[in-house]
Amino acid sequence: MAIATRPDVRPANPDFSSGPCAKRPGYSLDALAGALLGRSHRAKQPKARLLEVIDRSRALLGIPADWRLGIVPASDTGAVEMALWSLLGARGVDVVAFESFGAGWATDIARQLKLPDARLLDAPYGKLPDLSAIDFNHDVVFTWNGTTSGVRVPNGDWIAADRAGLTICDATSAAFAMDLAWDKLDVVTWSWQKALGGEAAHGMLALSPRAVERLETYTPPWPLPKIFRLTAKGKLNEGIFKGETINTPSMLCVEDALDSLRWAESVGGLRGLIARCEANLAAIAAWVTRTDWIDFLAEDPPTRSCTSVCLKLTAPWVAALPSDAQWAVAKRIAALLETEGVAYDIAAHRDSPPGLRIWTGATIETSNVAALLPWLDWAYATATAEYAPAQAAE
Repeated sequence: MAIATRPDVRPANPDFSSGPCAKRPGYSLDALAGALLGRSHRAKQPKARLLEVIDRSRALLGIPADWRLGIVPASDTGAVEMALWSLLGARGVDVVAFESFGAGWATDIARQLKLPDARLLDAPYGKLPDLSAIDFNHDVVFTWNGTTSGVRVPNGDWIAADRAGLTICDATSAAFAMDLAWDKLDVVTWSWQKALGGEAAHGMLALSPRAVERLETYTPPWPLPKIFRLTAKGKLNEGIFKGETINTPSMLCVEDALDSLRWAESVGGLRGLIARCEANLAAIAAWVTRTDWIDFLAEDPPTRSCTSVCLKLTAPWVAALPSDAQWAVAKRIAALLETEGVAYDIAAHRDSPPGLRIWTGATIETSNVAALLPWLDWAYATATAEYAPAQAAE
């Protein structure tokens, strides 16, 4: 049983939100001093800054040289929608859903694009679907890491090397935190506001040569909004992948993104970023092992996310409550921590089962995770005394 003794040490940074995520350690607004404000993003210097974001991102992630990488509007959501609307319809599609964003892509494919040969392979929160059931003659749409479920695919081994269809991967909470199997992927998307703590509204779209070939040989039967158009006169719009964004980007956010990318390089690049994430996950895993009132939502350890750690309340008295009452307990824990200035925005996503969600991406210091854990025990004990006084007295 957790005890209601207020800990002495607070995390130095209470920002554990799963998006927008914490800024890099040591961040200050001074990092934006060189931003090219009031300039056209089409001018030589601003365009060079946009291209620098692309080049540094490519190098950090180890994206193959023959892939295209571009900055697109509307964050990761815009990047995914651009891919779905531009590429799907040439063959059947399998949609893998094990959290709310994957379910959202399935809804768009079924109800907006109305693709007749679409299959949904889903699983409840905490589990992965049967990945062996995927038909790789189809295009495949999936999230690498379920931000709202804390479940990730453990690797890319399940993806057929000789696939006929394209694999379209929403990797927004996996990029810069996990090894992506580039040889098994064809479209990869992410946003600036996740793993490196950038500011919102900008997405990244990476296309394999197979994806480019689809774009240049297939025309969808539906009209494409301007911000989704990746081709002109049957050819790829190469400017998008050289810093010529489709709509006006924020040069302030561009400068911020460059700062986060330079920081990522300074901590060891991708290997360093992954190590930081895994250390954060390990700290929480050790605490969960010795704690009797909480557990990971992800049931299989290899599928547990190292960025969006989702936890469920397992105490019998909580489990016996109806769902809305369980939510009340979880939200009370989160509210207590926010009031104390210890952790912000850690209640589970609204589409998830009741519980907590702690962002542990690379911009989170493991020392701050360690400082948070006793506070979780304190908040749980305090909530128990309020909701189940008899249980708290035992």
